[in-house]
This record gives sequence, structure tokens and C-alpha cells, in this order.
Amino acid sequence: MAKSLVEMTAEIVSAQITTTEMSTEDINKALNDTFKTLNGLQTLELSGQQPDTEQDKKLMDPAKSIQKNKIICLECGESFKMLSPKHLRSHDLTLKEYREKYGFKARQPLCAKSLSEKRSKSGKKRGLPENLRKAIAARSKRKKK
Repeated sequence: MAKSLVEMTAEIVSAQITTTEMSTEDINKALNDTFKTLNGLQTLELSGQQPDTEQDKKLMDPAKSIQKNKIICLECGESFKMLSPKHLRSHDLTLKEYREKYGFKARQPLCAKSLSEKRSKSGKKRGLPENLRKAIAARSKRKKK
């Protein structure tokens, strides 16, 4: 025999109480929230609809997804040092499409800020900015001709 929503709610909240100290107000809120969630899921299941995952994906602000030591994929919520093209292919996206979808600039590195800083320092140490200026100057001379 299947459990009722009330029984499932009671089990979930009682398990939560054993691991977390909760006041009676917290317990009441947890019971109400859990019951509403289970009831909503049951309604979706009976109607044959899928839960609204688009709303879940937009819970994080894209600007906050790039953090000091990690970047969070806005498609699945996983954390990485760098978002690779291989991972984005699993979501049927390219780096360009991902940037456009979430409003990142075209040149925004899709990696943790610490990794981006490390790469920048390494490039400056090797003299890349000077070489880049020379290449840009040479390119602009060719365009003028």
C-alpha cells in the first residue's frame, strides 16, 4: 500500500529533525513546505507534465556563477575550474551559444577568476602583451594597404 502525502511529509521532516535543531515554528514551516512540494509533484505526475526545470536553472545570477575558485555551469549546476567545450556539448551548446544564452560578453573567460588571473600573470611574464601589441600593429598596417 502506498504512503499518503501526510505520512511521507512526516517521515521527511522527522528525518530532518534528527540531524538539525529546529524550533516548533521551523518544524511547522518545514511540514507545510514539504507537503506543498510533494502535493505539487504528485499533481504534475498525475497530469503527465514535467517539473519546470527552466525556473530552477535561472536561480543563479550568471554574473555570480563565475567565482574565485570555481565556475558553476548554469545548465546543470556543476562546479568546475573551467567550463570546457566538451561539457557544454553535453548540453548541446557551444561556448559562443552559452555566452549568448546567459548574457556573457564574447571575450569573457569561462573559468574561475583565480585561473584567469594565473594565466594573465603567466602571459605577462612571457611577454605576451608586448608581442600582442606588435601583432596588432602589423595587422592594422596590412589593412591600411
